Amino acid sequence: MVKSIISVVVFALCAGGLQAQDAYQVQGTSPDLYLSHTVTKGETLYSLGRAFGLSPKEIAASNNISPDQGLQLGHTIRIPLNKNNFSQKADAGTAGGYHPVVHKVTDKETLYRVSVNHNKVPLDNIRKWNNFTGDGLKKDGLIIIGWVKSSGAPAAAAPAPVVKNEPAAAPPPAPAVVKETPAPVEKETPAPVEKEVANVPPPPPPAVVSTPSVVTTPPSSGTFEQIYQQQTKNGKDVTSEKGPGTWFKSNAAGKYYALHNTAPRGTIVKVTNPLNGKSIYAKVLDVIPQMKQNAGLIVKLSDGAQQALGANEARFYCELSYEN
Repeated sequence: MVKSIISVVVFALCAGGLQAQDAYQVQGTSPDLYLSHTVTKGETLYSLGRAFGLSPKEIAASNNISPDQGLQLGHTIRIPLNKNNFSQKADAGTAGGYHPVVHKVTDKETLYRVSVNHNKVPLDNIRKWNNFTGDGLKKDGLIIIGWVKSSGAPAAAAPAPVVKNEPAAAPPPAPAVVKETPAPVEKETPAPVEKEVANVPPPPPPAVVSTPSVVTTPPSSGTFEQIYQQQTKNGKDVTSEKGPGTWFKSNAAGKYYALHNTAPRGTIVKVTNPLNGKSIYAKVLDVIPQMKQNAGLIVKLSDGAQQALGANEARFYCELSYEN
């Protein structure tokens, strides 16, 4: 199984949904774009070429080694991104076997500069893939800049080059993290939602569960994961979404909550962080407030849920699934 450097979070956006752990973090700039990959047991130039839609010679040339040379366990090699395995067409995300490639935004970086540094990918394509309504970018945010053909499982390992470069962060509720969290994010949290979350006792009261507008199929007891399994079992339609999310302050302990625009109140949603493969189950309390800073969001999670996902950014990429 291919274990590659990922920037997880990517917000895999193609219809039908990519599986969790599908995002790769791009390295380099045009015309030398590539992925960094840490060699695992049994991997060869041939197996990597097959996994990433390249010939062994292409990978060997990118790493200045012989096509017949073996690979050493734990070494990092380049996986080139070229016309044979990398697409930046507007509909690339809908093609089978293609996984999102993301770029980590640097300080004061603009959408135009991101485009120039990554093969001059059309700005409209970047907006479409990331559900952007404007051109503003936030430092350390992850945005999709193209799609790589891959049959591997990028999140099977968290390669050292990416993890070591990312500063360790404390959970959002901790004082140190609050200082690091941009003030606008805290201000955008609507007061009514905070009060509702603080007053919601786990587990949910039977009266709430039995209300038709909430959820009619699951029982009134059990963990959110158990309720989710009951909501989606027996072939029921499951809706999948991928895109950016953020968090709101909550005083609730032991349960995770969410704001979502289409899932009925009381629905349990499964939220996955593609960057590390972690998943949590959260109960929908209300819709996302219609505010400028919430434009393009697919979900807002309670701070405890964000912490459990390992998403240390104020705005992060995630994947959702829930009963249709």
